[in-house]
Amino acid sequence: METNFNPVEDAAALERLLARSHEGPVLLFKHSNTCPVSARAYRQMQGVKSPVSIVVVQKSRDLSREVETRTGVPHESPQALVLRNGQAVWSASHFDITADAVEQALRNAEG
Repeated sequence: METNFNPVEDAAALERLLARSHEGPVLLFKHSNTCPVSARAYRQMQGVKSPVSIVVVQKSRDLSREVETRTGVPHESPQALVLRNGQAVWSASHFDITADAVEQALRNAEG
């Protein structure tokens, strides 16, 4: 994985992300290794300058469901979420995931 991708592989890592979101916006990307649309979204996420926390749904199905439970955002794959103050303040899926849209959402969540 690229250097800006940080794997999230368990509930403790998700908890740390949610805690960190109280200090500033956190980007979480749910990715499927078998979906061509997700491969496209992955390439878009490579263009994001901020760190990208990534959940690979084939490796972490339970964690993917936990993200849905904790954020209230129904699961989709691919899916990008911006977390702030322990909550999802923005999300996009499929072709709506672009580097520009993600960067704008991160900027909007900074305030």
